[in-house]
Amino acid sequence: MATQKLSSLLSVSATSASLRSLGRHFSWGRGINRFSTSVAIEEPITPPVQIDHTQLLINGQFVDAASGKTFPTLDPRTGEVIAHVSEGDTEDVNRAVSAARKAFDEGPWPKMTPYERSRILFRFADLLEKHNDEVAALETWDNGKPYEQAANVEIPMVTRLFRYYAGWADKIHGLTVPADGPYHVQTLHEPIGVAGQIVPWNFPLLMYAWKVGPALACGNTIVLKTAEQTPLSAMYVSKLFLEAGLPPGVLNLISGFGPTAGAAICSHMDVDKLAFTGSTNTGKIVLELASKSNLKPVTLELGGKSPIIVCEDADIDLAVENAHSALFFNQGQCCCAGSRTFVHERVYDEFVEKAKARALKRVVGDPFKKGVEQGPQIDGVQFKKILSYIRSGIESGATLESGGDSVGSKGYYIQPTVFSNVQDDMLIAKDEIFGPVQSILKFQTLDEVIRRANASRYGLAAGVFTKNINTANTLTRALKAGTIWINCYIVFDAAIPFGGYKMSGHGREKGIYSLSNYLQVKAVVTPLENPAWL
Repeated sequence: MATQKLSSLLSVSATSASLRSLGRHFSWGRGINRFSTSVAIEEPITPPVQIDHTQLLINGQFVDAASGKTFPTLDPRTGEVIAHVSEGDTEDVNRAVSAARKAFDEGPWPKMTPYERSRILFRFADLLEKHNDEVAALETWDNGKPYEQAANVEIPMVTRLFRYYAGWADKIHGLTVPADGPYHVQTLHEPIGVAGQIVPWNFPLLMYAWKVGPALACGNTIVLKTAEQTPLSAMYVSKLFLEAGLPPGVLNLISGFGPTAGAAICSHMDVDKLAFTGSTNTGKIVLELASKSNLKPVTLELGGKSPIIVCEDADIDLAVENAHSALFFNQGQCCCAGSRTFVHERVYDEFVEKAKARALKRVVGDPFKKGVEQGPQIDGVQFKKILSYIRSGIESGATLESGGDSVGSKGYYIQPTVFSNVQDDMLIAKDEIFGPVQSILKFQTLDEVIRRANASRYGLAAGVFTKNINTANTLTRALKAGTIWINCYIVFDAAIPFGGYKMSGHGREKGIYSLSNYLQVKAVVTPLENPAWL
């Protein structure tokens, strides 16, 4: 099935069934429908979902934190409390790791046939599909992303990811290796053990799927920490895993904070593998803690400052729409956001005017309201940080084309903001803002833009817009990034690997490459007596 575009699927008249046909793939390359106003703030809609689980999941049971502590998770539309969630710390991590270790060493999960494991993963995916709308409502309520995005794209993609990994479970095997001499040599691909996983708040369930799916398919057990800002959807879907028949202790869920629960997972001597998605600075801490404990292997998917290069022969309307989606998608809270848009000087003015017009039409409002393209930022910390970067851009001399301020009197809404005449040394061109702030830079030659695009400590993704195949080939090989999109952007698929160069991380997630993160390779050598052949 070819990767589909959203322009035809996210129209106001589109049905839920047609939207959910994106279960295998999703792409935000063409964006959501355009609307006549960029402000749609009203009284928040009451989400049609009940909060049933706010506790830790340890050894197949939802339990309070050992300390009895809880913390509030907030509605980013208002800043008000949604629920109080159990606050796990070191003692809870110890309990969870002990349960995961027992489930791995003694329990049925790694000893099950791969086919039996795949059946449980398939059953879970069926339950997730059945409860799609409730899960999406929790995701929107806790995170602020548009409900249409969550219900019609993201949760179906989570379901697709688990079906993808369910299909892999009984296809993981080693090789027979020829040797110089009378020996039979084979390799065994074995689960690595207890996997510690830490997921971020911008795509809570997608990152859950990227990590839990391959780890379980390979036969591992898991201790996963949710982001403190967005614990609710993971708690809900982990309950579905128990309904699907996942044995106790195989998946353990800890809600809590990085310096306590997160650090305890990273430092634990009985955790065999770490996977982390988040900021580069926190990734450094994760790597340091792992190295100081048992040298456990670490997969890191970190930050980015991804360039988009719009060449003089590009389809400008296509480039404008894709660059808009690449930056403003998910309120700009995306690690691979196209946050440095380089435009050739001959088409620069046209691009800027169209980019400004597109931003002014972007609908900001309650994410549960139909047609809203942009909800609130995740919390007050991010809200203030983004506004400070906007002030920095103005003060450093960039031209503010649109936006530049907050929206409404409550919640964490920010206007879609576009800067032109941005220079490479400005903070808005160097730092990962993680918000709806588009920076448009001018270039003259291909060699120049390659040098400038690569002059970043990050290397997660890049976009190229050109009609010339030779230009496209030159740029795809010259750019130092883990994913290059040509005449599109943010096209994902369960089978497409994702990860970064440089300080954007180590390793790859999704696809066949993700399986190696959760497997050990063992060589077995047996002498052959009087072999008929070698």
